[in-house]
Amino acid sequence: MFGRSDIRGSRPLRAIAAAAVALGLASCSSAQPPVHSTAHADDYGTPVGEQKVRQGGDLVMGLSNEPDRLDPTTSSSLYMRYVMSTVCEKLYDNDSSGNLVPQLATELPHFSDDGLTVTIPLRTGVQFADGTTFNSSAVRTSLQRHLTLDGSQRTGEMGPITEIDTDGQSQIVLKFGTPFAPITAALADRAGMIMSPSALREEGKDFGDHPVCVGPFKFVERIPQQTIVVERDPLYYDAQNVHFDRIVYRIMTDPKARAAALRAGDVQVADTMSPQDVDALSTDPRLHLLVSGSFGFQGFYLNIGNVDGAGKPAKPIETPLAIDARVRQALSLSVDRQALVDQVFKGWYEPTCTPIAPRTSYATAADTDCPEFDPDRARRLLADAGVQTPYPVTMQVMNVSDQLQYAQALQAQLARGGFDLRIVPSEYPAMLEAQKRGTYESLLLGWSGRLDPDGNISRFLTTGSSGNYAGYSSPDLDEVLAWAAHSTSPARRGALYEQAVRLVQRANPYIYTYRLRNLTVHSTGVTGIEVYADGTVRLGKAAFVADRNS
Repeated sequence: MFGRSDIRGSRPLRAIAAAAVALGLASCSSAQPPVHSTAHADDYGTPVGEQKVRQGGDLVMGLSNEPDRLDPTTSSSLYMRYVMSTVCEKLYDNDSSGNLVPQLATELPHFSDDGLTVTIPLRTGVQFADGTTFNSSAVRTSLQRHLTLDGSQRTGEMGPITEIDTDGQSQIVLKFGTPFAPITAALADRAGMIMSPSALREEGKDFGDHPVCVGPFKFVERIPQQTIVVERDPLYYDAQNVHFDRIVYRIMTDPKARAAALRAGDVQVADTMSPQDVDALSTDPRLHLLVSGSFGFQGFYLNIGNVDGAGKPAKPIETPLAIDARVRQALSLSVDRQALVDQVFKGWYEPTCTPIAPRTSYATAADTDCPEFDPDRARRLLADAGVQTPYPVTMQVMNVSDQLQYAQALQAQLARGGFDLRIVPSEYPAMLEAQKRGTYESLLLGWSGRLDPDGNISRFLTTGSSGNYAGYSSPDLDEVLAWAAHSTSPARRGALYEQAVRLVQRANPYIYTYRLRNLTVHSTGVTGIEVYADGTVRLGKAAFVADRNS
């Protein structure tokens, strides 16, 4: 049946595109997402606005995991994004409605008629935290580093850029070999974070130890596994709307400890609260719960070809799990996704089987629905593949209570399908390193998600991508994703992503299992904290409420 790359033959690219267009016109011309109901209403938080706040003070955040290095080019950690959201602004950002908005740019990009030239107007009169002038040359330096640095995690996100140029001091010009519609969304994440060229010259590859950017705060110090400290930057262009003196990110991996610290007032905000605790926290009058859906997904990687490191050419791994797609399909069929979220997460999270986020303009029923839980069919597939049961699978799991509980419940389910899941508790930084190096068999780890679906798929599944941690290669999938990136039509892109989902679900290099909701709790003595569906906790413009204890 299907091997490591699922389909070796490749239909002509134009035939794939034509089929997708026909499908788009027939089944998703409106490109409207399916309706999902939930008992938990979203609350993204609100800006400070006209509220009376007091100036100064130190905010302490209970951060649920240690970030990797604070380098926008090489980072692959959500928690790095939490910290860098206060010190390193991007060309674009997401707003609470899921729209792309300018940040260090002044307008959305201007695309040439052929889509090959993209011009971005930039803010003027802006300085980096070290006093270096922010201009088009500085932007070009950062974007070139993201694109070409050895070990960059951004290269694949930026598309087929052939040249990065400037037009005066206040415009950056990107030239592409083929049109790349997701570029604006890519520049609303780490690929759009702009670093001080002076600091890059001084620090080189060690930039992440002393990051310098444009932001409401500037980096002060980091004590590994303990704290990261930032302080208000007086050079920031909107400094009058920055209120805290400092923000202290305290690393607190235990959700029970974060909940206790919130109640005690030792921290004023904490992310990723456990569904086991959040109901009780939400009834505490001193605390406020923020809830947002997620563009991302959770599940587990399967290493089917990552031998020399992510982005390097895939090599065979001589195990049935890596060689035979029937074994991986059996694994997927052995997961009762709905039962798991109900049992472990009290219904706060949602089951998922695909990288396409619901409630976006690209979502359709065909690319968001899940197959039925079918352990009997899973056992038949294992028998067809000629493997003995129970088939052992070793899975690295983050050493935190919710993840371990989920893995244990998953272990019981997979046993029904003929698998023996062997759980290896691991620390988060070690798991990030394992996925990059390929030193794992399976890895329970998710992705916080991006507004444009290209950022949720191509990074992880395109041949040779630096984020292709499974070592997966499918020429057909590469072609479908390339066409989807070329198009600006939501209907056409939705149809192409339906095709992509079908290809991925035949090969299962990553098994999607649930979509979390971002559960953040803060003291009612703080206002202006916001959390959107991109998962980032935004603290840069927050403040203590006037005449209230923090």
